[in-house]
Amino acid sequence: MNNRLEKTIEILAWIVTTLLLIKYVPKNRIREASLSFIFKQAITWLFGLVVVENKLISYPYRLFFKKSNKASFTFEYFVYPSLCCLFNLYYPEKKQPIIKFAYYFIHTSIITVFEIIAEKYTDLIKYNRWKWYFSFITIWLSYYISRVYYRWLCKRRSVNGKVFYNLFKS
Repeated sequence: MNNRLEKTIEILAWIVTTLLLIKYVPKNRIREASLSFIFKQAITWLFGLVVVENKLISYPYRLFFKKSNKASFTFEYFVYPSLCCLFNLYYPEKKQPIIKFAYYFIHTSIITVFEIIAEKYTDLIKYNRWKWYFSFITIWLSYYISRVYYRWLCKRRSVNGKVFYNLFKS
């Protein structure tokens, strides 16, 4: 079986995501972005492994780590965390609740729609005992957990307005 489409999609996902990070992560917020990225990586990587090991989802074609891991390295280790990083950096903190809800809804919907399309037309992902709304709920929940962590970690500011990280000082 020739998986040119899947390979192209994965390579494009790496390229587009990298370009999005370069363009939309300001230099003065790289630390915030990195912390958000790593935290989301931990969530998606762990949850992704649980889902795959329980055979709820399978990834028939994977560009990386085909023999060592059944989860999608590209999406669970790079794309989703990158998108969450941008989500946190541009979250409309001072807007009305309906705007915040719409922000969550739009971000989660975009990822879910791409996943549904990939499931239907490619071998990148296959739902075994999984439904699209499980993806929607888990993505929303992981964004929420990530947002809570981000706010907790980034709440301290120094005198000049830059983010100050000191986990050991109360």
